[in-house]
Amino acid sequence: MRMRISPSFGSAMASSFTVCRLHTIGRGSLVKCLQKVDTFLHRNIGTNVVAVQEKNGFKSLYAVQAERQEQAERSVLISCHSRTNEKKFLKYIANYGDIQKYFFYESYGMYAVVEFANQESVASLLEGTAIPSISHESLVPFKSRLLSMRNLGSVDLSNQPSGKKRQAQTSIPINELIQRLSKEESIDQQITSLTEAYQLTEENYRLRYLVCSLLKDIAAGFFPECTIMPFGSSVNGFGKLGCDLDMFLDLDGISGKNATMPKSGLFLEYQMKRANLERIVTQNILSVIGECVDQFGPGCVGVQKILNARCPLVRFAHQPSGFQCDLTANNRVAMKSTELLYLYGELDPRVRHLVFTVRCWARAHSITSSIPGAWISNFSLTVMVLFFLQRRSPPIIPTLNHLRDLAGPEDKSVIEDNDCTFVSDFSKIRLESNTETLEQLLCEFFEFYASFCFRTLSINIRKGKEQNKPEVAPLHIQNPFETTLNVSKNVNASQVDRFVALCQESSWLIQQNITAPSRDGTKGKATITPWGVSTLLLPSQVAAIKSRKRRKIEPASERIKSLLESLKNTNNQQNQS
Repeated sequence: MRMRISPSFGSAMASSFTVCRLHTIGRGSLVKCLQKVDTFLHRNIGTNVVAVQEKNGFKSLYAVQAERQEQAERSVLISCHSRTNEKKFLKYIANYGDIQKYFFYESYGMYAVVEFANQESVASLLEGTAIPSISHESLVPFKSRLLSMRNLGSVDLSNQPSGKKRQAQTSIPINELIQRLSKEESIDQQITSLTEAYQLTEENYRLRYLVCSLLKDIAAGFFPECTIMPFGSSVNGFGKLGCDLDMFLDLDGISGKNATMPKSGLFLEYQMKRANLERIVTQNILSVIGECVDQFGPGCVGVQKILNARCPLVRFAHQPSGFQCDLTANNRVAMKSTELLYLYGELDPRVRHLVFTVRCWARAHSITSSIPGAWISNFSLTVMVLFFLQRRSPPIIPTLNHLRDLAGPEDKSVIEDNDCTFVSDFSKIRLESNTETLEQLLCEFFEFYASFCFRTLSINIRKGKEQNKPEVAPLHIQNPFETTLNVSKNVNASQVDRFVALCQESSWLIQQNITAPSRDGTKGKATITPWGVSTLLLPSQVAAIKSRKRRKIEPASERIKSLLESLKNTNNQQNQS
């Protein structure tokens, strides 16, 4: 059989894509999938969006989502514990069909993602795959597309052809990033380089969709027409290598929901279990799916069913991919937030560049954290960047209310009484001409929030202007869609003070180090001195801020001490008299 292998992926993905409600039933053919995409686009969005976006080199979000999903259905994930020789590995796999794409990566061992040209090749491969023969243990006989390659020769990945080496699935260490940025010639180049180092790669996108597809195979035993899709950072364009994988179990596409009822005569309907609240249904579904993932899902460990949370979820680690996963089933507002952030990121490339830089800066100084607590979240930081860009003169991105006003009837979306409507046709959005550089924007970002009155004002990207706080909270950032909620409610006053102090410090630092230093030393042995953005990532600056804050407190402490002494003396005098 002839083997056809497409060129491997080496560069990071230039843009991302968002989540839509597009459903494929089972493992339908690509033709059916594309027909469904076409029907969906013409009926729900119109041809204008696709034409404009493709003309500008931007693929329709819905078409990309369907394409990613279909790619995942044609893919398998193979553990290569024996470090299989690449040529032998590909020759063996190609016996089952044409290989479209493949890549290797490491996570608790070496793995390969292999995408076939069609799903028939996947079925053929699975038919030729053996069930493990283990004498001292019992097996759960659940077959998935997570496989293991056994009993083949060793591999020397260091001698692989260019582009076929193991793909990184985590971001580079901060010290390595500082060294890389220090070699750039301008702050704009530093910000671009930081984004390229941290953003999700093509391979990582494919792996995320494949994990969703593997999980869907488990859920399909109960809900054959379900879809499991990534949302949040995995698709909104702001995801960092190593970020969690948020997944949405979508049951809205089940056939028969919108069936036309006859005005008279006989008709059939399904008998189904009933519950008083949709939340109870969601909890029951996730409980069962979570139990199946725990008991039957290969590579799924540490399963937690967090069903009493505001948004019920199942949390687990997927060891073959290295992803920490959260599965929800009724989180449609979060899906709309994903679409909105994606839209803002696509409107102007400076949006993503600035968000990545600010997030990296925040993590370097422990403003954000992967551990729950009083820290500012990545979502809150992203909204703060969007708000800052709306406040530029002229504004770089429009307000959410303006995007809502541009929306047509086909864009109307109301979820649990929350207005989630905004335009989907990019051609309707007219941006004002703002030519500020990334360097200028980063400096102004720190200046803006160093002097922002967090004590009395709220951040609101729906209106794009400051508002008086509707409630007492150290930091108030209005949820774009659930407008009565504060997305930063967890943040305490000390974290806000620390954020402001770091903004003040960073504003001063970047102005002092705005020019790249001259390269000293002989060729190949030049001294690399941090400058520009790289100086903002040095952890030592946090200690400097803390020490200054302590020095500011000392005079106040002395005044309080003097006041207490004065009161004590006054009392003594009164007692003596």
